[in-house]
Amino acid sequence: MDTRQLKTLVAIATHGTFTKAAEIVNLTPSAVSQQIQALEVELNITLFERSSRPPKLTSQGLQVLEMAQEMLRLEDDTKANLRGDKLAGTLMLGSVRSSALNLLPRAIVQMRNQYPDLKTNLRVSLSSTLIADVASGRLDAAVVAEHVGIPPALRWSPFLREPLWLIAPEDTKSTDPADLLATCPFIRFRSAVPLANLIDTEISRMGIATNDVAEIDTIGSIVTCVRQGMGVSVVPHVALQEPDHQRLTKLPFGNPQVTRQIGIVERIVSPRAEIIARIHTVLAELCAPHGVSRIEDVS
Repeated sequence: MDTRQLKTLVAIATHGTFTKAAEIVNLTPSAVSQQIQALEVELNITLFERSSRPPKLTSQGLQVLEMAQEMLRLEDDTKANLRGDKLAGTLMLGSVRSSALNLLPRAIVQMRNQYPDLKTNLRVSLSSTLIADVASGRLDAAVVAEHVGIPPALRWSPFLREPLWLIAPEDTKSTDPADLLATCPFIRFRSAVPLANLIDTEISRMGIATNDVAEIDTIGSIVTCVRQGMGVSVVPHVALQEPDHQRLTKLPFGNPQVTRQIGIVERIVSPRAEIIARIHTVLAELCAPHGVSRIEDVS
């Protein structure tokens, strides 16, 4: 297979049409069609359903696309390694869909500005899926919360240790978190993630029966509901960074105040270790004053 054909295939999948892909790869639309037809003949499969407009990838086409992306990434990484450049190539990153995801784009932009030859590809998914993808090599690293199911071939390094806050509408008079949880309408974070279990466990430990008025699976929506006066809730510190959030009453959750950790999971032996260490440092700096420095394995 010619990598030029693979680049053309990726361009079509990314930009939607043969015409737009032709502009990206600096070919005519007819040349793009010829490349795809040649690839189909070589593989003896049909890559696109041409009866639809724009053409859609077949199931086999989707498989080839995934293979093409991996081969092109390997090509970039090989060229970077041969140049002796450890901060180039493509870094495959994953992240959970949480308030911590707000930090990662800022870190990626900062890394891109510092290392213009470094490309990043971000995928958002569940913790268990991301951890499996890192273990299998489909991802170089992923941002996940502290997790009990880390395989022995992986390591998890926290970059954020943040407090949890009880939040209430701005005009709330009480300053007793336990009293607010027991007497005010409660908006529960309902999600299959460690943070939700951490909040529920602490409320149970406090012996409080909350008056639930809503169950919401996104932290940002919870903050909006509290700001509008719907009730009280518990959220992590990183969710309260926008100017509008200063109009909330914010009280420590738990005694001592409960914290949660977010970190990077990676393979213990990884060719991208230096890049991952750099992005960990950037994330920790962005999380100040709650950032956690990376502890290197010296064993």
